[in-house]
Amino acid sequence: MNKKKIHKLILFFSSFLFIASAENKFQFHRSKSRSISTVLLPLKTQEIPSSKLPFTHNVTLTVNLTVGTPPQNVTMVLDTGSELSLLQCNATGFKRHPVFEPNRSSTYIPIACSSPTCTIETQDFSIPTSCDSKNICHTVLSFADSSSFEGSLARDNFNFSGSEFPDTIFGCMFTGYSSNPDEDSKTTGLMGMNRGSLSFISQMGFKKFAYCISSSNLSGVLLLGESNFTWTWPLNYTPLIQISTPLPYFNRVAYTVQFKGIRVAEKLLQLPKSVLEPDHTGAGQTMIDSGTQFTFLLGPVYTALKSEFINQTTGILRVLEDPNFVFQGAFDLCFQIPINSTAAKMELPSVTLIFNGAEITVTGERLLYRVAGEMRGGDAVHCFTFGNSDLLAIEAYIIGHHHQQDTWMEFDIEKSRIGVASVRCDLAGQRLNLRRSLLRNG
Repeated sequence: MNKKKIHKLILFFSSFLFIASAENKFQFHRSKSRSISTVLLPLKTQEIPSSKLPFTHNVTLTVNLTVGTPPQNVTMVLDTGSELSLLQCNATGFKRHPVFEPNRSSTYIPIACSSPTCTIETQDFSIPTSCDSKNICHTVLSFADSSSFEGSLARDNFNFSGSEFPDTIFGCMFTGYSSNPDEDSKTTGLMGMNRGSLSFISQMGFKKFAYCISSSNLSGVLLLGESNFTWTWPLNYTPLIQISTPLPYFNRVAYTVQFKGIRVAEKLLQLPKSVLEPDHTGAGQTMIDSGTQFTFLLGPVYTALKSEFINQTTGILRVLEDPNFVFQGAFDLCFQIPINSTAAKMELPSVTLIFNGAEITVTGERLLYRVAGEMRGGDAVHCFTFGNSDLLAIEAYIIGHHHQQDTWMEFDIEKSRIGVASVRCDLAGQRLNLRRSLLRNG
């Protein structure tokens, strides 16, 4: 497989990020606690690389903030699949711009390898931390496309529009390997948002967060903390799966849910229960990941979905008969569609992902992705947006954010559940902007 650096098309939302009032419950490495007032942040769009899976043009979230004293501007990708925030800290090593320069910050403090932060709170890292020659906590992050980054754990002040989050723990990465270094140039780092003790959301003490991405105009909103809005939608909740015993292929700090099945239009696929649940090694968990674009299914489930989708679209879609073409190494179901047509003009069957207590339905244009530069005569090539995990040697189901569009996604950490509701996310943005006006005028 040609492992290319993953690119993400980051969404600069036309709406604002709301960080609702929440108590900042610092852990034992915190020097103080404080109440966080409401903070508004603009989200932006740009094309940047990522180190998750080999695909291009991923639509996700970024946030601009400042770090250090005096403050340095940084741009970070919000990623529910990562347990640690990281910043690129060496322009020579990464040839990136912008980078965070720790020697310019008077509040930057490297973390000793003997500290509890290094020895205890990193236990869920996939690669154990170590001690470097200066007795600083050394960390290595490695990703599925073979990219890796090395650096030190450190703490510094993070600032959102005037509200300060002091002593935030992050990885200051000084060296690394990128499978596409020429493109690795447009963000400063990654904001880890999973349930690990050193993720950004855990350190800040927020009990929940939510986001909503519009399928119509790529606007959207991200909310950290309790909304306390009377107009929010009724949510269907699915519980997070908790496994206390470490297993080799199970990520215990991921947002893992119980996958129950798939429905194509009105037809429920006949799938054995065993293929939808993690096995004794932990392989087969189902993760909700904002850092991944499309959805990846393990082989038996993918094959069943592929067969039924082809069956229900016979006479509507023309299958691309090219066994040598597999888009991004995982998408082997593609179609030839006249260049002047789109999926929105076709009557395609919906695909519903069924979880324990909740469902996510994918319709219309979200089912197909046009492959840039691929033509067959007068036809454009569009690929099914569900990929085969087996082709990437990934032992998991991954629900990507492309299939979360027009869905209010709430991550309720305190109650260990995820809430979903089918909504018009562009309207959600308008309502949150109305709320912003009320806050300003109140």
